[in-house]
Amino acid sequence: MRYRTVGGLRVSAVGLGAMPLSIEGRPDEGRAMATVHAALDAGVTLLDTADSYHLPGEEPGHNERLVARALATYGGDTADVLVTTKGGRGRPADGSWTVTGSPRHLKSAAEASLKRLGVEAIGLYQLHKPDPAVPFEDSVGALRDLLDEGKIRYAGISNTDTGLIRRAHALLGDRLVSVQNRYSPAVRDSEPELRLCAELGLAFLPWSPLGGISRSSLDGPSRLPPEDPGHSTPPGHSTRLSDATRPGHSIRPGDATRPDRATGLGTFHAVARDRGVSPQQVCLAWLLARSPVIVPIPGASRPGTIRDSAGAADLELTPEEVARLAAARLQTAVGS
Repeated sequence: MRYRTVGGLRVSAVGLGAMPLSIEGRPDEGRAMATVHAALDAGVTLLDTADSYHLPGEEPGHNERLVARALATYGGDTADVLVTTKGGRGRPADGSWTVTGSPRHLKSAAEASLKRLGVEAIGLYQLHKPDPAVPFEDSVGALRDLLDEGKIRYAGISNTDTGLIRRAHALLGDRLVSVQNRYSPAVRDSEPELRLCAELGLAFLPWSPLGGISRSSLDGPSRLPPEDPGHSTPPGHSTRLSDATRPGHSIRPGDATRPDRATGLGTFHAVARDRGVSPQQVCLAWLLARSPVIVPIPGASRPGTIRDSAGAADLELTPEEVARLAAARLQTAVGS
């Protein structure tokens, strides 16, 4: 496992996005725990969660409690594991994703996360999404207060732009350590934010790093047709179909043969075939090659999936492969 830096902390180059373990289609408790344990066994030391990762209308914190239980029952050393969580979003019974960035709410949410995670201070606490109804400085000011009070060690922001990153950095200085935006081979509109993170020394944590075929559940259900049942996979070539439609693991091998996906997705499959690894692993290795500040956080709901993702940290692509993949443009679902 190779490593990268978040703030002053060394973390695995590939993290685990724990969201699929708690939302629609989530696995049972045993498989969920096994998935987190498999990540730890593979050397993953960054676990990303949020208080809003739960079923619609369910009490907040399902994912945080699950991550806490998984760490508590793991047989190995977890002292170096960084748990990152987020506040400022909700999931009411209608299945929508709400945004609440008031200082009062963020401070209360952080206190609740502290209790659920069972820690003295949250390693990295992130504003999940800017609230257009609340001045941004007020929301970030709540993070500053939490830092001052020692309730969180580092702060981050998510779903943001370059202007807001600069404003947050002006308020928090070097205590702002990360930005979490959507970024993948298909969705590259956060290139300016990625460049700014490199300039400021901030970690860039791409959410839905393997997106491009199905849309993230944060944006709505996929509008794509179901998997082609007739697609065949070369022997020994991992497809990870079990997580094909989950957030963070949404590239589906059947799409490699679709005309509208052939140019982009086919390139990733071709490199994967040449290397004898999964297309998802190639995607993550490509992301790591894009910038030294990138720490992708792919989702997983099965042990085998996160083991495969973790392997991307040790997959070094050639300059020619990186350039070839950079030139490939995956098509996204209509309206995404």
